[in-house]
Amino acid sequence: MRLLLVEDNENLCQELSKKLSSAGFAVDCASNGVDGAFMGECEPYDLILLDWGLPDMSGIEVLKNWRKKQVQTPVLILTARGAWYEKVDGFRAGADDYLTKPFHFEELLVRIQALVRRAAGISRPRIGYGGLELDEQNQNAVMHRGAGQPDTIELTGIEFRILRYILLNPKKVSSAHQIFEHVYDFNDEKDSNVIEVYISRLRKKLGKDVICNRRGQGYYLNTDVLCESN
Repeated sequence: MRLLLVEDNENLCQELSKKLSSAGFAVDCASNGVDGAFMGECEPYDLILLDWGLPDMSGIEVLKNWRKKQVQTPVLILTARGAWYEKVDGFRAGADDYLTKPFHFEELLVRIQALVRRAAGISRPRIGYGGLELDEQNQNAVMHRGAGQPDTIELTGIEFRILRYILLNPKKVSSAHQIFEHVYDFNDEKDSNVIEVYISRLRKKLGKDVICNRRGQGYYLNTDVLCESN
């Protein structure tokens, strides 16, 4: 999943970006409200972390403008403002969640994961379909095959990101370019051909029929096979 972090505290921005990348997210950063507003409107982010007290344009102004322009990306506000009425203002402006500084990274991470699942319509605590689940903490996949013990499948960082995106969109046929935009950040080299390589590796690990290719359109999850394996 690809996140936008709009935060003017450079040290905090670098720290969060590093930790979120290690947790399996592609992260783009903006240090002021004007740049953040533009990036949030133009790029296909899966979630936005938005500081309230930004230079040039406050986080609340940025959020209100996004919602006026029908930007539906989930937004989690990060702020030192902890009064109940300020939280109410944030939610009324269109925020999906609110976290007061200082905070523990582990709490931020589980809130992000919950918002991503909610945006995909998943009510379960784990992302998965049929017999296939993601272990987000260890960035692995778990395959349940009948009544036996489940198999743990080791994944690389990019394999994990790609599989998570596909599992969050199980009914969707996604082109290599669409997948690329959700698993790499803005500064990565734009070559969607690498997605084909990683999909091939995933098929070897999960089974060749789990992820299918519709010629000229893209990749999709074979939900019938996964339901049979469960």
